[in-house]
Amino acid sequence: MELTNPILIWAVIGVILMLAEIIVPGGIVILIGAACLIVAGALTFGIVEGFVQALTLWFITSMVLLLAFRHVTQRLIGGDAHVDNTDEELDLYNQPAIVKQTIGPGQKQGRVEFQGTEWSALGDGSEIEAGTQVKVICRENIALVVEPILEPKA
Repeated sequence: MELTNPILIWAVIGVILMLAEIIVPGGIVILIGAACLIVAGALTFGIVEGFVQALTLWFITSMVLLLAFRHVTQRLIGGDAHVDNTDEELDLYNQPAIVKQTIGPGQKQGRVEFQGTEWSALGDGSEIEAGTQVKVICRENIALVVEPILEPKA
């Protein structure tokens, strides 16, 4: 067996790359390996001759396979895709806080303790006394907008 045979070299590289997909998942390496096998086949049937033509065919075939079948290999192989909540406002909504400094009346800011930290706070225009349990409605710049938690009437 001759190690300078370009057909054998392209075929071995293709098989190694396709097997490397087990170690390096993602669906890209297997397509590059398939392009190597296509080049080995083209060399076998005399479609291309020489290193430059083989390398050009490999480059073009790799691009075509990647563009055409990347989504297919991604669907078959999958991957770790996890999307967290990126809207911080949703994490704040309806969370409890305690008034540390009286809020209001009107647009007068006070202070609340929320998640272990003191924040500036705005109310609904009415006066909210210190010690009152409130819930966060939203955030206005660096201040939290809160409203008192109404106790159910018995």
